[in-house]
Amino acid sequence: MAEAERIIGTPDTPDATGNGRERPDEAAAAGASGADEPAAAGRPRGKRRIAVLFAVATFAYALDLISKMIVVAKLEHHPPIEIIGDWLKFEAIRNAGAAFGFGEAFTVIFTMIATAVIVVIARLARKLYSLPWAIALGLLLGGALGNLTDRIFRAPGVFEGAVVDFIAPKHFAVFNLADSAIVCGGILIVLLSFKGLDPDGTVHKD
Repeated sequence: MAEAERIIGTPDTPDATGNGRERPDEAAAAGASGADEPAAAGRPRGKRRIAVLFAVATFAYALDLISKMIVVAKLEHHPPIEIIGDWLKFEAIRNAGAAFGFGEAFTVIFTMIATAVIVVIARLARKLYSLPWAIALGLLLGGALGNLTDRIFRAPGVFEGAVVDFIAPKHFAVFNLADSAIVCGGILIVLLSFKGLDPDGTVHKD
């Protein structure tokens, strides 16, 4: 977990470059408080980014949870539904492995990894000042929570539950909306890293 924070972590305070204007009383206080002023100036913007992160995570989680409830109630133990002929079907599958059905023998390990991801994202949230990063981490958080919910509450047991998958493209693994959110969030993070945009909103060039 510490290594993950080292890779994508950011300083506790953003680099305040003209965000907001100092009031006279703030200017006087700055002489006494020193480095505390930039942190206070950047705090409201950071709170908005945190709100975006949790809003995206809540939306992704709710969409995944509702879709799985519908699939279990209406599609499980029924023939697949063809959406685009043989190219795309809705087919209920219980997956004990990771995303897209990989590693079914390591269910507990994947559960621990998902839990660690959620904890790391929650700890990084207080250092977040970038809107694109807020969206990306929100997608990761919502997807991880979606699949973790299955692993905790579904059969065969706590932390060993099988995830409900139902999106079945031709010649590809069956997956769900949580998997999609995780992949989209991961791709966005890679793109942001290539562009040199850090979670704290600063841009660096190697």
